[in-house]
Amino acid sequence: MAHRVLEAQAAHWRPSNQMKVLNTDLAKQLEARSLGARLWRLAPGQASTRHRHRRQEELYVLLEGIGRMRIDGELMTLEALDSVLVEAESVRQLFNDTNAEQLWLVSGAPPEPANTLEMSEEELRFLYPDGPQALPPELTSGEAAPTEP
Repeated sequence: MAHRVLEAQAAHWRPSNQMKVLNTDLAKQLEARSLGARLWRLAPGQASTRHRHRRQEELYVLLEGIGRMRIDGELMTLEALDSVLVEAESVRQLFNDTNAEQLWLVSGAPPEPANTLEMSEEELRFLYPDGPQALPPELTSGEAAPTEP
């Protein structure tokens, strides 16, 4: 088959295992073999896991909202349609300290296993240096958040 289509209303959305962020695994549903791709919908007060990879580069594209992201300690605020490429071993985390939802497209290659429930303790320690449920300081300290323009 030269192509596959996943209609928006047919996509299966579920909360992530660790942070309970609503997401849909596009790559799995489309049977992609050489890349991973998900949509992530972060509600106000939510964060993705603070993580890194062994081999997988990731491309983050903010589709909706004002995006907040930290990579290796550098804090970024992004606007809709901004994108960021992150090298495999850089520690990164998306978070939402705004009052509106964020919608992100995150794709990466080569694909790596993402199910934390099936990983060894050693792999978990490498991928999640602060544990798989670490929150950024912005969601624990009450720092001021950017507002919608």
